[in-house]
Amino acid sequence: MEFGNDINLEIDQKLIEHFEGRIVRKDLTKKIKEGANVPVYVLEFLLGQYCTSDNDEIIEKGVEYVKRILADNFVRPDEAQKVLSILRERGSYTVIDKVTVRLNIKQDQYQAEFSNLGIKGIPLNAYYASEYDRLLCGGIWCIVQLDYEYNEEEKVINPINIRKLTPIQMPHIDLDEIKKGRKAFTKEEWMNVLLRSTGMEADKFTERQKWLLLTRMLPLVENNFNCCELGPRSTGKSHLYKEISPNSVLVSGGQTTVANLFYNMGTKQVGLVGLWDCVAFDEVAGINFKDKDGIQIMKDYMASGSFSRGKEEKAASASMVFVGNINQDVQTLLKTSSLFDPFPDVMANDTAFLDRIHAYIPGWDIPKYRPDFFTNDYGFITDYLSEFMREMRKENFGDALDKYFKLGSNLNQRDTIAVRKMVSAFVKLLYPNGIYTKEDVAEIIEVALEMRRRVKEQLKKLGGMEFYDVNFSYIDNDTFEEHFVSVPETGGGKLIPEGMNNPGTIYTVSRGKNGMIGVYGLETQMLPGNGKLERTGLGTSREAKEASDTAMNYLRANSRSISGAISTTNKDYIINYRDYNGLGMTINLALPTLIAICSVALGKPVVSSLAVLGEISIGGILTKVEDLANTLQVCLDSGAKKVLLPITSAADLGSVPSELMGSFSIIFYTTPEEAVFKALGVE
Repeated sequence: MEFGNDINLEIDQKLIEHFEGRIVRKDLTKKIKEGANVPVYVLEFLLGQYCTSDNDEIIEKGVEYVKRILADNFVRPDEAQKVLSILRERGSYTVIDKVTVRLNIKQDQYQAEFSNLGIKGIPLNAYYASEYDRLLCGGIWCIVQLDYEYNEEEKVINPINIRKLTPIQMPHIDLDEIKKGRKAFTKEEWMNVLLRSTGMEADKFTERQKWLLLTRMLPLVENNFNCCELGPRSTGKSHLYKEISPNSVLVSGGQTTVANLFYNMGTKQVGLVGLWDCVAFDEVAGINFKDKDGIQIMKDYMASGSFSRGKEEKAASASMVFVGNINQDVQTLLKTSSLFDPFPDVMANDTAFLDRIHAYIPGWDIPKYRPDFFTNDYGFITDYLSEFMREMRKENFGDALDKYFKLGSNLNQRDTIAVRKMVSAFVKLLYPNGIYTKEDVAEIIEVALEMRRRVKEQLKKLGGMEFYDVNFSYIDNDTFEEHFVSVPETGGGKLIPEGMNNPGTIYTVSRGKNGMIGVYGLETQMLPGNGKLERTGLGTSREAKEASDTAMNYLRANSRSISGAISTTNKDYIINYRDYNGLGMTINLALPTLIAICSVALGKPVVSSLAVLGEISIGGILTKVEDLANTLQVCLDSGAKKVLLPITSAADLGSVPSELMGSFSIIFYTTPEEAVFKALGVE
């Protein structure tokens, strides 16, 4: 939709009426940002002061004034000495720089440090430290009038003094102003305002994509909220944390230390989690702690919001965000590994760490950014938006769902905490005045349950029955109706497809070389020959080759008891074995190989959606399935609807949840021959 249409004009008029001085036209930001290397929130603060008008002439004059301010006063690091020289020559000069203040206890004096100007130890009036306390907490951007007066007699005294300091970033915010102004907007309009304020043109996104973009904002509005987003490149995963909010820090490159992130034992200073509202890790694949206990301390912090260093336990409220790229199709990733696969191995296989992630944003559902995705309309000054989110961290709406709903029985304590945090955060963003309806809350719960279930689904793949309960739901307090929430990407692309396969195509589920349970496929061809068995895909596994030999030797001895049409003397068989989950080839291949050869020899496919379980010895003795419950869970996740199971495993069915049992038709067999008959659907 073009700038100036009726809907956007209506939102613009409401913003000008209720938030004058707090908004900026985002196309102005884009124009100046291209030529000025200043953070967006600094630029928009200045634009908000001089360009909040619908009069083009006033806006044009304001833009020129902002450009002049930046050209004359913004300190570039490489020009620091030039600015200091001008200050010395003129005796006074006004600069725009990031200022951090520390209390020098020995001198009982507040002292300022200028980031780009590269000077520190500049005395500061105590008034500024108390009035703008964020100067003491990581620093804020300011316009500062400096004086220079060198005293020959008192050379030890710093010649530079601060005459006046004016914060560019909002030093504080009136939440009542936001809450009152929110009443003028519908939910859809307010959602558009929030997205516009981050630079996005809301009209270019679907309703679902808008919710996903809003989910990125949750770590900025909720304390100790952990989320990850993996997806294709160029979808703006780290943009919000780097450019839009001055309250978040983006850790690029991945390499970090416990001292930097949590607590420095030498200096006794709290790290990034104590200084910022949100710590975001860019490119998760490269995350690497120099300290051996780094991941353990991170897990402790993600679970409790505190961590132990030395004799002390420290608390902090920073949220953790993990963003990274997925380099392959999501359906392929779901088939072959887990959605956490891009994480470093030390994290990707640690279910305790992954379970502490409250939400997984599906980055693949957000389109790659194009120039027309960025808005030209009015939105909040990003610093105003950031301070609004920062102040809302002090409030809690986690109980918003209790009035209308309760969560289903499949959610454990961690799941419940995660969902409540998301509900609270969404309400803070969309309904900061606490005015919302039952339908509003239901809409939020749907999104929250999906984001947490995505984490749980992957934990189930990695950790098995410990994370079996994934059927998330919420129950209406009035009607007692239960609503189940699914995860879109798990709906299709099953490894074990529906319908009939070609003769000789078999799927089996068993433990792989690395100890995890996965899906293995066999594809078989029959050619004229002299009874040889050729195999591909087994790699160097001696045990797997022996298992396939066992099948062929059993068939040579017992083929007549199955069918006289099966030849082991004038036909050759070629089998390709596939390890779908990349777990290392299983050694439980004798029974699947036997069924595969019989299927192709008789020209008869196995019954549809069948998973073959169990193993046989060369003498035909059945081996029961190890870890039956987890094996059946993998069968279900892989699309199997029928399971061929040895009678020796019947006694273990008591360990399988009834809900899981009810998902299959279980077909028992008592001999290898019976397994072949039932697999081929022969009574």
